[in-house]
Amino acid sequence: MFEKVVTKDNDNWRLDKCAAFLFSDFSRTQIKKWILEGRVLVNGELYNPKDKVICDDIIFVNPSIEEKISWEPQNIPLTIIEENKNFIALNKNAGLTVHPGNGCKDGTLANGLLYRYPELVSLPRAGIVHRLDKDTSGIMIIAKSEKFRNHFIAEMQERKIKKNYIGVVSGIPSLGSFEINLPIGRDKKSRIKMAVRDDGRDAISIVSLKDKFKNYSMLDISIETGRTHQIRVHLAYNKLPLIGDRTYNPRAIIQKDSSAEAIKLIREFPRQALHAHTIRFRSIDNDDELTFSAPLANDISELVKNLKTFA
Repeated sequence: MFEKVVTKDNDNWRLDKCAAFLFSDFSRTQIKKWILEGRVLVNGELYNPKDKVICDDIIFVNPSIEEKISWEPQNIPLTIIEENKNFIALNKNAGLTVHPGNGCKDGTLANGLLYRYPELVSLPRAGIVHRLDKDTSGIMIIAKSEKFRNHFIAEMQERKIKKNYIGVVSGIPSLGSFEINLPIGRDKKSRIKMAVRDDGRDAISIVSLKDKFKNYSMLDISIETGRTHQIRVHLAYNKLPLIGDRTYNPRAIIQKDSSAEAIKLIREFPRQALHAHTIRFRSIDNDDELTFSAPLANDISELVKNLKTFA
């Protein structure tokens, strides 16, 4: 796996053109083929050859088939919601990395998928067509066929996939429902963080208040785009940081006048309180909309219950 950072000279170039320029040992034709196979990623996400990249984006290229055959199957418990010949709907546990990479060589969702479904070795990234952060729990769709994989990726690129999340945050929004339309790009000071940037990619989140408990609240968030860390960045920027998120605005998580019990509860919560609740997409067989949901993770349910008691 190789990586390069997009510079100002390559800003707003097509991905296939930029990758071919940065990785000059490979032809543009080869690069385009790898993009379509899911072996070229931008900030860890799948892109189309014609999609534009911007300054500070990180392009990853896997020029061999090593990713398909070197991941060892491992017996990792998976919570399957539904499966058929085309896809698997599962509930990913918090703390489970989606696929091997730098800093996480095994013990991932991909390793578990290859153990339970050995046939997925024939698909790029073991059928994984979208991702969740390691510490985000919830619904994921895994492709079981090349046809469905191409269908799902095309739906994502056309923004036809609908995703809803539940998050528990510090603070209460001033409006019951509102839209956050702020572009997101790589943080200029940290390569592992994203940030709201005028020159970033468009990012749209729709937020609704579900419940509130003194100075904390539970939100329903739907996303019209799928930028890296989008919900975490948007909420923190709007002074509504997710409880447990130690990357984005962690110092703002404890609200004034919080009880000692609430402060202890929040400080000890081990991950960002974010759960992918529902996903909707068009069936590959017809135009019917399919909906799959993952019940709220136990740790977040317990957090909400305790905040209602102690906040």
